[in-house]
Amino acid sequence: MGGGGQLTEPGEPGSRRAGGVYTWEEVQSHSSRDDQWLVIDRKVYNVTKWAKRHPGGFRVINHYAGEDATEAFTAFHPDLKFVRKFLKPLLIGELAATEPSQDRNKNAAVIRDFHTLRVQAESDGLFRAQPLFFCLHLGHILLLEALAWLIIWLWGTSWTLTFLISIILATAQAQAGWLQHDFGHLSVFKKSSWNHILHKFVIGHLKGASANWWNHRHFQHHAKPNIFSKDPDVNMLHIFVLGDTQPVEYGIKKIKYLPYHHQHQYFLLVGPPLLIPVYFHIQIIRTMISRHDWVDLAWSMSYYLRYLCCYVPLYGLFGSVALISFVRFLESHWFVWVTQMNHLPMDIDHEKHHDWLTMQLQATCNIEKSVFNDWFSGHLNFQIEHHLFPTMPRHNYHLVAPLVHALCEKHGIPYQVKTMWQGIVDVIRSLKNSGDLWLDAYLHK
Repeated sequence: MGGGGQLTEPGEPGSRRAGGVYTWEEVQSHSSRDDQWLVIDRKVYNVTKWAKRHPGGFRVINHYAGEDATEAFTAFHPDLKFVRKFLKPLLIGELAATEPSQDRNKNAAVIRDFHTLRVQAESDGLFRAQPLFFCLHLGHILLLEALAWLIIWLWGTSWTLTFLISIILATAQAQAGWLQHDFGHLSVFKKSSWNHILHKFVIGHLKGASANWWNHRHFQHHAKPNIFSKDPDVNMLHIFVLGDTQPVEYGIKKIKYLPYHHQHQYFLLVGPPLLIPVYFHIQIIRTMISRHDWVDLAWSMSYYLRYLCCYVPLYGLFGSVALISFVRFLESHWFVWVTQMNHLPMDIDHEKHHDWLTMQLQATCNIEKSVFNDWFSGHLNFQIEHHLFPTMPRHNYHLVAPLVHALCEKHGIPYQVKTMWQGIVDVIRSLKNSGDLWLDAYLHK
């Protein structure tokens, strides 16, 4: 155990002095909800009280309690000097000189080489955004929105034209989703405040959702991708069991997780997108109200007010609701397939405490680069690079990709690149495999 400063009062978080020396064993013992330490660059911090005020949400910090968070800290914060000001009051000491810089199963050589790669990417200017790229992207979204309304206003509300504008509006919504993702990751402007403002505008006024709700969910996904109980994107037990481990565990427990036959599990990917928009928007509004997040609620309501003002005079109230529901249905299919082809066929398991590079490569894969694939997926076909460097502007992913690939080859870490079609097929195959594993465990174990 460490020989650092003593608690002035037992059980009082944050009362240790900043001169303590600790071992990994002691750091790891402070990993509960009410007692959280973490390590950044060998410095030990007590973040118990700060976690609730963390802009990225308390759960992100909670997921790294008792661990070395250096790589995650560097990945999420574009301005490290500014953020370190908030760390100073939380400092309680440092690791003992005899302790390694990395904890548990983390590979020191991989960590060192990845740090070198990141420094090279920074020196090459790969973290600098091109304003024109994002201006043109926003412009084509607004143009699609205007085009859809003009078509109906000029030529009427026939079934054919309604179907056409549904596709146009769904495209605008999907592309707005990728753009809000850029601002949410602070990858466009140097000043975080400008990213936050534009994030609220795009996700709120152009999509009708909440920036804070997105942040609190999505940062968890990036911090611990495909890890049960930590990544909310794989917490889908009411619909799916995922990966190779979870189906067996729940099969042995004799838990009937679905009212459907296991072999039809993958067909549910067709059904949930119809419910996803309704479910998530209800959850978003409930979350904003419960947290008294009136700013995000106002941004979100501005989207619906604008939409109703534009389309109720043309379709009436019922027709307008039916139109936006169909648009959401199309868009959610787009979103689900693009996001899941990068993650669902990959390793989904409990916490393994790997280094940043290994953890992200086990949970992500890439889709081949092409002009269409880049646009269609918002450059998230470079999911590996995005997860390794979440604050990097997406137009630079293809430039850093060869460096990442070379590093993975050096350390024997699989770097998967698929065609779009193969990615879609792998989603179906992985769901079917999970269903088969569950049924076998349920019937025979």
